[in-house]
Amino acid sequence: MFTKKKMTMGVIVGNRGFFPDQLARSGREEIIRVLQQAGIDSVVLTPEQSKHGAVETHEEAKRCAALFQQNKDRIDGVVVTLPNFGDERAIADTLRLARLDVPVLVQATPDVAGKMTIAFRRDSFCGKMSACNNLRQYDIPYSLTKLHTVSPDSDDFKKDLEWFAGVCRVVNGLRNLRIGSIGARPTAFNTVRYSEKMLEHNGISVETLDLSEVMGRIARLKDDDSDVQAKLAEIRKYVTTSGIPDAALHKMAKLGLVVDRWMKDTDLKISAVQCWTSMEEFLGIVPCTIMSMMSNNLLPSACEVDVCGTLAMHALALASETPSALLDWNNNYGDNPDKAVCFHCSNLPKHFFKEVKMDFQEIIAGTVGKENTFGTVVGQVKAGAMSFARFSTDDVNGVMRGYVGEGQFTNDPLNTFGGAGVVEIPHLQKLLHYICENGFEHHVAANFSTVAGAVHEAAARYLGWQMHYHN
Repeated sequence: MFTKKKMTMGVIVGNRGFFPDQLARSGREEIIRVLQQAGIDSVVLTPEQSKHGAVETHEEAKRCAALFQQNKDRIDGVVVTLPNFGDERAIADTLRLARLDVPVLVQATPDVAGKMTIAFRRDSFCGKMSACNNLRQYDIPYSLTKLHTVSPDSDDFKKDLEWFAGVCRVVNGLRNLRIGSIGARPTAFNTVRYSEKMLEHNGISVETLDLSEVMGRIARLKDDDSDVQAKLAEIRKYVTTSGIPDAALHKMAKLGLVVDRWMKDTDLKISAVQCWTSMEEFLGIVPCTIMSMMSNNLLPSACEVDVCGTLAMHALALASETPSALLDWNNNYGDNPDKAVCFHCSNLPKHFFKEVKMDFQEIIAGTVGKENTFGTVVGQVKAGAMSFARFSTDDVNGVMRGYVGEGQFTNDPLNTFGGAGVVEIPHLQKLLHYICENGFEHHVAANFSTVAGAVHEAAARYLGWQMHYHN
């Protein structure tokens, strides 16, 4: 159901001449094999282009940088592998000359205690520090493996590589991002206000569309339009619609079609949508099903025009390559200080549910009538790992900021409406204090994964945002 992105890594093989050359040769072959086994393509010098396909001299650095430049459009990140000490200047020069502006992972291969003679000794343990020192001098941000030295063919490095691939997807996916903002922020939701200018300063653009334009375009569509009928079939295939009036379903199909066309025409990746209560009063449905379908298809959509909320949803989805939802930190769960109820009314992707059906919106129905609120996607959230994230524009201090962390969705019983689940997060009370003390929103993005570390690394190290890791 979910399409995973094919990753490509530029590879710099470090070498230093007075260390055994065969280590550079075998190290290059090993890292290429490991990347290939992980489903990752590599761009790396060949033995014909440099000695053993490694980078040691300034001339070799220029050749490697030129190769990276030729493949700039497909390189997601760079892996620096040190099978021996490596030449720290050549590594830094390569990255400076290539001007890729992508994440960099530095890996050093460990020595073997029984092979410390001149024929086998690597000194990568030491060389990694020199390489990192030079990258810092060159002002090139970089990431590290969990262990200081780690064998490329180890399970530890496979985890490092999976994490780093997530970092690359988040960084590259948030740069030059275009977000669709549909409708005005609901008056009662000051909490989701944000700065478009600050997002633009960070390379993220917001394209707006007034609800009047949406409803005008919907009014021009006929029920028997072939595209409307195709969208209607997609809705019925996506979720159980038993008991939902045909008129409401046709409105949902038209809404979905209008939004799809607009996002495609304006090159938008994610969206945030006005709901309360204009959509219900003047169109007669809630947009939840359409938003759920987009989020389930890795095109996150947040309600209440929470643009920064959908940005956090997108970061988690990029890291994990699975759907994200936007939830309220909503209720305590009994007297357990590490548990809470996360809820929305709901537009959660069906990926989140044990069982799911379409229904009406019980909260708004009391104001606008049940007949105008069909289209929610409801059920209890299934159990599983949970990563969460929140981004905000801090207008007063002129910075992007946020927090991330991990916990789990539990199987605890919950008798309520909408889309809801019980979460358990270690030291939750400390997190809630942090949220309140720093004035964060009540919305949080969630994902069935353990990718908080990758999102934190991407946002803090490469995007320069002020991030808190609840770890």
